[in-house]
Parts: sequence; C-alpha cells; structure tokens
Amino acid sequence: MTRAPGGDKSANALTADTPLRRTPLYEEHKQRGGRIVPFAGWEMPVQFAGISEEHRAVRAAAGVFDASHMGELRIEGDRAADVINRVITGDVGRIVDGQALYTCAVDERAMILDDLIVYRAGATRFLVVCNASNRAKMSAHFAAHAAGTCTFEDVSDDTALLALQGPRALEVLALLGRDGAACASLPSFHFRDAVIANLPATVARTGYTGEDGVEIFCKWSDAASLYSRILDAGRELGVVPVGLGARDTLRLEARLSLYGNDIDDTTNPLEAGLGWIVKLDKPDFIGRAALVAIKERGLSRRLVGFQMVGRGIARHGYPIKGADGAVVGVVTSGGPSPTLGTNIGLGYVPLASSEVGSKLLVDCRGKDVEAVVVKTPFYKRAPRT
Repeated sequence: MTRAPGGDKSANALTADTPLRRTPLYEEHKQRGGRIVPFAGWEMPVQFAGISEEHRAVRAAAGVFDASHMGELRIEGDRAADVINRVITGDVGRIVDGQALYTCAVDERAMILDDLIVYRAGATRFLVVCNASNRAKMSAHFAAHAAGTCTFEDVSDDTALLALQGPRALEVLALLGRDGAACASLPSFHFRDAVIANLPATVARTGYTGEDGVEIFCKWSDAASLYSRILDAGRELGVVPVGLGARDTLRLEARLSLYGNDIDDTTNPLEAGLGWIVKLDKPDFIGRAALVAIKERGLSRRLVGFQMVGRGIARHGYPIKGADGAVVGVVTSGGPSPTLGTNIGLGYVPLASSEVGSKLLVDCRGKDVEAVVVKTPFYKRAPRT
C-alpha cells in the first residue's frame, strides 16, 4: 500500500454472477503471458514466468506490479485533516506536505476496518489509498464523516497505480526522464508530482515488498503506456512483470500485513503488532476508548512469525498447537520463502507462546509439524549505500 496496503482473502467470496473488473493493464498482462485469476473482484495476473522466479527478480533487480485495483479516495477542505484524523488511528498533523502515512481505520471496538496510506498533498488536500476489496466500505465510511464538512470524491475509477520495486528500481526510474531522476532522491514515504516517460504522474517512495522502490499514480488511460515504457527501459537491468503470487511471498518475508488474512475486523492493531501506527495522544478518534481499554488490560494474544522446523508448509487457516498438542491459534499467512529457502508463516498465539524461540506445532492437513517463533521481519534489505 503500497503498503502499500494488499487485497484480502475475502475478496474472492463473490457470487458467481458478480462481474469481474479489469485494470487498464489487462491486455498487457495477457500479451506478456500473465496467468489471470479472480482477485478482489478483478481479473488479475497471479504470475508470469513463475512466482519464485519473479520473487527473486525483485530481490535481485526489480519488478513492476499492477496495483490499479486499489481504491483512491480524495478528501479536501479546511477541515479535511480533522475528518481524516477522526477516522484513522494515526495523526496527519505529524506529517508535512508531500509526505505519506501508513495507518489504519478501526471501529468503535478497535477492530480493523482497513489498513491505509494517507498522502498529504497540502494542509487541506489528502488522498487515501485503501485495499481493493474494502473500497466500497471505506469510501462510504470516509464519505459519511466528510459529509457537510469537506469535499469527498472516490477517484479510483480514474486512477491507475503501478509499483516499481527492487534494488535497481530507482535506476530504472532515472531512465524515464528528468523527473524520474529527481524522484529517485525522494525520502521514504514522501511523494511528488512528476512527468514520467512524458506522462503526468505522482511518484511515491512507498511499496509492499520489503525492497526499495516507488509507486506511481497516473491516469487510467495512461497506465498501459507507462507500464510498457517502464518494462522496456528496465529490460537490460533485469526488470520483469510481477503477479500477485510473488507480491504475496515478498510481503510475507517483509512481515507486511495482508488485510483479510493477518488483520481484519476481528483483530485490533495492538495484537497485530501495529501499535506504532496508533497515536493515543491525539484528539479523540473512532475506537480510541477501546484501544485504551485493551492497552490497560493487556493483550491475550499476539501475531508472531514462525519458521517451520519439520517438513511441511503452513497455509492460511491451519491450526497452531502448543507443545501439548492443544490448539492455541491459527495460521494467518504462510508458505515457502524463496529468499530464505525455508517455509515461514504468521499466526496469532497466546502471549505465553509468542516469545522468540517458543516451540509450536502446525497442523498441516492432519500432520503436526514442528515450528519455532522467530524474529521478524524474516527478510530485511541491506541498508542503502
């Protein structure tokens, strides 16, 4: 979303007659050999050359992702910051113009409605990016709070979003014109308007892979041209198109939460390890009282990362057991780590089983496989030079 925020597992729980939408890159995906699958109400590429191959390309060079299915909500007016701060757990008063904020929105029980990135274009102008499957929910939520106070517009249908991620991403960006080179010096979680490959765009130093890189907003009608130009410019540097499969393995290695798996409306940000995006010292906001109460009484469980010791792959929904064989939790995300060459996962477990080094058992289709809680993120890129 971005952290950039992802999609969610509930996104595919659609009725058989629900029409699937297509991003402006659909034909590009097909021409480049993308395997198209339903996701969050959209027809999206799950892979091109292969999940592991695309994953490794992003870690070694760079990849381009289609994130045009995400939702973009524009909120403007003298009280726009107050409206947003009422809805989110973070504080847009702590960021400056041209800076972005990773945060979430919770309900009155402090359960997570969505994780978001808020872009502050000015003191009265903001853009909120939400998950694709939550677009309708979050659009209605922000619109209701903005009503009679400031201007709200859902601009998702006019806005495409591409992510260029990997250690060589900024080299590629610099090949796309003077503004591309200038954008390569953006600090993390900052953004600016620019002309990229002769097309108007907004470039943000954000991503959802654990690698350096940018996310580029552009007009829906310009997306296919921009996508093609990025891939053409980066071909010599090893840049490849990347699908949802590698996006998921990359974000898992970086321990970035996926809405609908690791966080949803049955989890709160404190137990999910997102306490750092909760600012209880700002003016009152939705869910603040519940978050204060949770903090005061203490957590009963925590989202942890674990590595499989025995032979087995942890998958979403698999039971997690303690050493005595009793079920204590559930796997929220899991799978092979192409970078580490082992199997990893995330899951909620009681505090007593959450310390690094704690032994767990994962029920992999009836077979208990040993696992151990490890420090996360599982993968962390080398510092910039």
